[in-house]
Amino acid sequence: MEQAGTALDKVVAECLRNAPSDKAPLLAWPLVCGSAVAERTRALSFADGVLSVEVANPGWKSELRNLTPRYLSGINRYTAGRVHKIEFVIAGSEQARMDKFPRE
Repeated sequence: MEQAGTALDKVVAECLRNAPSDKAPLLAWPLVCGSAVAERTRALSFADGVLSVEVANPGWKSELRNLTPRYLSGINRYTAGRVHKIEFVIAGSEQARMDKFPRE
């Protein structure tokens, strides 16, 4: 079973490396953070090395901020574009609205 997991990991990594560099971190977020966190968060945008992730409240923001090094390592393992920072924004905040609807 471990070989199947390793093979699947390689397939996923290859797909994410072939995704557009501005979309790959968004696609990698649920994989890296796991299903429990993915159900309660949403990757909003990626620009200039910063991945913005929407969280429900300040408690979630605080908890996830402590896990940032782990998430950065995982995302950068799967994607070609370098993520230097994860910014957690609270749902409904001005920052969350800006990241959902960036100005062109």
